[in-house]
Amino acid sequence: MGTSRTIPTPRESENALTADNYAFMERYIQQGTGISLGPDKHYLLESRLAPVLQDEHLGSLNELCTRLRNGVSETLRRRIAESMTTHETSFFRDPALFDVMRTELVPDVARQRQSTRTLRIWSAACSSGQEPYSLAMMLFEAGYADWRLEVTGTDLSSRILARAGAGRFLHIEVNRGLPAPLLVKYFQRDGLDWQIKEEVRRVVRFAEFDLRQSMSGRGPFDFVLCRNVLIYFDLPTRKKILSELRGTLAPGGYLLLGASETTFNMDVGFERKSIRNVVAYQSTGAGAKP
Repeated sequence: MGTSRTIPTPRESENALTADNYAFMERYIQQGTGISLGPDKHYLLESRLAPVLQDEHLGSLNELCTRLRNGVSETLRRRIAESMTTHETSFFRDPALFDVMRTELVPDVARQRQSTRTLRIWSAACSSGQEPYSLAMMLFEAGYADWRLEVTGTDLSSRILARAGAGRFLHIEVNRGLPAPLLVKYFQRDGLDWQIKEEVRRVVRFAEFDLRQSMSGRGPFDFVLCRNVLIYFDLPTRKKILSELRGTLAPGGYLLLGASETTFNMDVGFERKSIRNVVAYQSTGAGAKP
């Protein structure tokens, strides 16, 4: 009879995130940002936090966990939150949505605002500002340049908001989604970059805001765009955010979500409207007063 042998299992890489540390990071990220990672998002942690490791001279996520357990500076805490919440963006992302807003939704709301000639829009989780500036240009092109226009962009990241407020974009950024006629009309060349013109910048303002905070006193807004954000939160947080967002809408206002997001089974205070394959949610309850 031959001697039985135990086949050795592959030794875990020294730098691979341990199960205990993954669970720790999962809790840490959720507490700090509200993002629910789920059981197997190692690749997301590795890709988003790689620059943090490099800047902090850390060799692995395990070393970062040790640093966090031993107490952490506010600067590092914010850097981690910002790294995990910075998302993809571009000018006029989802052109069909902007077209429906320009031709259907904005005229619908504007008819109700003739007495004040004011339109207010909130771009939640606005990242580097392409969405708020796109909204302002859309309103100009739709014929509302002589109205009182207010577009507010908010994000959790103060660093990305500083970029947004500067209104300065790389050539590759303006090439993504921005029609050439609007580039010529609303931007001016500044070296290798493009600077958005003051007529657009004065309509848009930026502020730091965590969507998990109370929204009491915010608004009223005619439109709230909160696109591709809710998918990162757990169900109770989504429900709370939707309820709070509804409270910021003026009567007749619209909430616009990402294509894979919905209010269904989460908030009964919205009426779902589908216009040319674009879904908008109109508040049916009492929102913020205009």
